[in-house]
Amino acid sequence: MRGEMRAIAKTSPSPGAEKVVVPIPQPGRGEVLIRVRATAICGTDVHIYEWDQWSQGRVKTPRIFGHEFCGDVVEVGEGVEKVKAGQFVSAETHTACGHCFYCLTGQAHICREAKIVGIDRDGCFAEYVVLPEFNCWIWDIDIPDEVAAIQDPFGNAVHTALATDLAAKTVLITGMGPIGLCAISVAKRSGATEVYVTDVSEYRLELARKLGADLAINPTKDDPVAAVRNATGGLGADVLLEMSGNPIAIRQGFQALRKAGFASLLGIPSRPMEIDLASDIIFRSLTVQGINGRKMFETWYQARALLKAGLDIMPVITHRMSLWDDLDQGMELMMSGKCGKVILYP
Repeated sequence: MRGEMRAIAKTSPSPGAEKVVVPIPQPGRGEVLIRVRATAICGTDVHIYEWDQWSQGRVKTPRIFGHEFCGDVVEVGEGVEKVKAGQFVSAETHTACGHCFYCLTGQAHICREAKIVGIDRDGCFAEYVVLPEFNCWIWDIDIPDEVAAIQDPFGNAVHTALATDLAAKTVLITGMGPIGLCAISVAKRSGATEVYVTDVSEYRLELARKLGADLAINPTKDDPVAAVRNATGGLGADVLLEMSGNPIAIRQGFQALRKAGFASLLGIPSRPMEIDLASDIIFRSLTVQGINGRKMFETWYQARALLKAGLDIMPVITHRMSLWDDLDQGMELMMSGKCGKVILYP
């Protein structure tokens, strides 16, 4: 397909973003061209928009950003065998090399040469985006565009939650961004007996209650460690799902776990942090699991199974806007914490 398209890009190494008109990208060998139906703002996009320290060292401009989306395949490149024009797809946004040690041992999600859509290659804040065939998730069930667009964060929640058995367990989730909110539903559907959550945003704590959280704690008002221990008869939670990346929340999460508890860590601190490894982890026999992205494609099958079984993540979506007219407003909402997931339509 030839012609031009509208897109949102970082055109210079500075805060903000620009509306641009650029050529429609052409799919190379093994790639497909997708017309974007819906996209969503991720916390990573906010970092890029603000142009914080992480972005300055990671993203090269100019770059069309955005990586959470769904759309229709309109063209396929040479060598594409499975994906067909006209199919509705979501995107696994970590593009793997396919030949390193990790890819060849079933761990493509931590590929040594992984490139990320919207960071290392042009993303989906555009009318069209090119994606490797391998990274296309073809939908074979009816699913709303909005839900299909947020399979990346939903998949993160599934991967983090299902890193251990949650059946008959008490679960603490720190951080009620969209991934943490999704994790409430995943934990409940997976058999957790009670789910406790923490966040400093009252707006998001109320969303958490609507999604089924048994106890919603604001750490600026109450001691979350004491609250969780009180709710568990002094024992502590069985499982921690850490979604915030906040150093204080991480330490509190460890301290709120019972001995021999399990900590699944997805949140990324903005800088190196100190942990009392001896007192908080070693002497308490905790198991700590780092989570990166989604397993390709085990997590995707798990997520689809949960959706088919009736898990509803629509309440996580709170705002629907125009990509071209409302991006700045969407970014401001994300930075304020007064939103769940923000969907943008091109």
